Amino acid sequence: MPARRRLIVVGGVAAGMSAASRARRMDPSLEILVFERTGFVSYGSCGLPYYLAGLVGRSEDLVVYSPAFFKERRDIDVFVGHEVTALDPSSRRVQVRGLADGEVREVAYDVLVLATGASAVRPPVPGVGRPGVFVLRTLEDGIAMRRHVDVLTGPDRTDGGRPRAVLVGAGPIGLEVAEALTARGLSVSLVEMAGQVLPGYHPDLAAHVEAELRRHGVDVHVNEALAAVEGAGDGGAATAVRTASGRTLPADLVLLATGIRPNVELARQAGLRLGSTGAVAVDHRLLTSDPHIYAAGDGVETWHRVLRRPAWIPLGTTSNKMGRIAGENAAGGDATFRGVVGTAALRIFDVEVGRTGLTEAEAAAEGWEPVTAYVRHGSRAHYYPGPGPVHLWLVGDRRSGRLLGAQAVGPAGAVAKRVDVLAVAVTAGMDVDEVAELDLSYAPPLAPVWDPILMAARAWGKAAGREQEPGSARAAGETARGA
Repeated sequence: MPARRRLIVVGGVAAGMSAASRARRMDPSLEILVFERTGFVSYGSCGLPYYLAGLVGRSEDLVVYSPAFFKERRDIDVFVGHEVTALDPSSRRVQVRGLADGEVREVAYDVLVLATGASAVRPPVPGVGRPGVFVLRTLEDGIAMRRHVDVLTGPDRTDGGRPRAVLVGAGPIGLEVAEALTARGLSVSLVEMAGQVLPGYHPDLAAHVEAELRRHGVDVHVNEALAAVEGAGDGGAATAVRTASGRTLPADLVLLATGIRPNVELARQAGLRLGSTGAVAVDHRLLTSDPHIYAAGDGVETWHRVLRRPAWIPLGTTSNKMGRIAGENAAGGDATFRGVVGTAALRIFDVEVGRTGLTEAEAAAEGWEPVTAYVRHGSRAHYYPGPGPVHLWLVGDRRSGRLLGAQAVGPAGAVAKRVDVLAVAVTAGMDVDEVAELDLSYAPPLAPVWDPILMAARAWGKAAGREQEPGSARAAGETARGA
């Protein structure tokens, strides 16, 4: 009886377990081994800020499936606490080290999926290794940080003061953790080396978010680079953060939310091709430069459907989709990953933020002739009580009229829905004038009769010299309703 073909998946969580599960559905006879260096293989990492806030009560609540589940229900052998330290494509073998016992062994494969993900960046400044300094990438990171927060806010705290947290980096993770720690009663300071929170977003949008942070008591410092984490002695716990300008911020807890980088060491050592972004290069089937190795997840480039070239956009949604495609093809399928347009959303306190596609600067760098239109428009009918306006920016190409991107900020519950609509339009390559004619839903508690999307599209037409601005939204609404 011939031996079973063996698939090895290096890395679990979103991409790795999606790949293993899809491969199993495609080929019930395949032997599937997953090696994951952390202690958890399937969990919701995007829920970590809410675990810190106490909205998620236990770390176990973030776990989706256990290794035992995959073995019993899907015949997938999962080895947590096992790190793949070497990959030899010529012999089709990996070297695996058990982190608990140090045992090293070699395992052969027929086909392999590389899902090594990305790691949090620790800035090369003094003191980042002190106790009380954290990153938030894995479930273990979240458990350690939650334990520290519980001590700081617990009944045994003896110094009597309000615990202080300094968060370095004002991207999505930094902002979500700022809300979480504020909810836990900590005094929060946010330090960002760029000139605004949410670097990469429209500056006016970022100003709305900064105002919301300050409204909830977060101390925001932009144009401030981290210089050192200070503490008692060489190995003492963190007590303060010092910035490059000389500012000192007291800290009982420090979070380094300064970005992530793709884990490509294994791929580089194996001679796999890396892309221009520094992540692993793959084709539309997610095949690497080796014919027996596929790759997916945060360590891998993805196709950008507007740029029409590879980009590195590490998001959980993308990782799951890529993993599914890589697993299908590793099991003998012929699926294609069509790519992404860079859609994301987050909530900070009482506001919601979202984006899709390109910014004006990104579009200009690619040779488009971008025009940006901005509207401030109600998220509901003008007479219906509740959340206030949505601020919406549309970017389109003046020559072709194509919608290239959008960003929005507004009340919680009013933004993600609209960004998703615009993501569909960007993905479909729609013109902005087509967006202006979309048949969008209307109900006074949910949306005005002239949705902010429609108003922004019409405003873009005027800014680009392609359409006259419509009459007032209220008048138009009354006409449409026959009122």
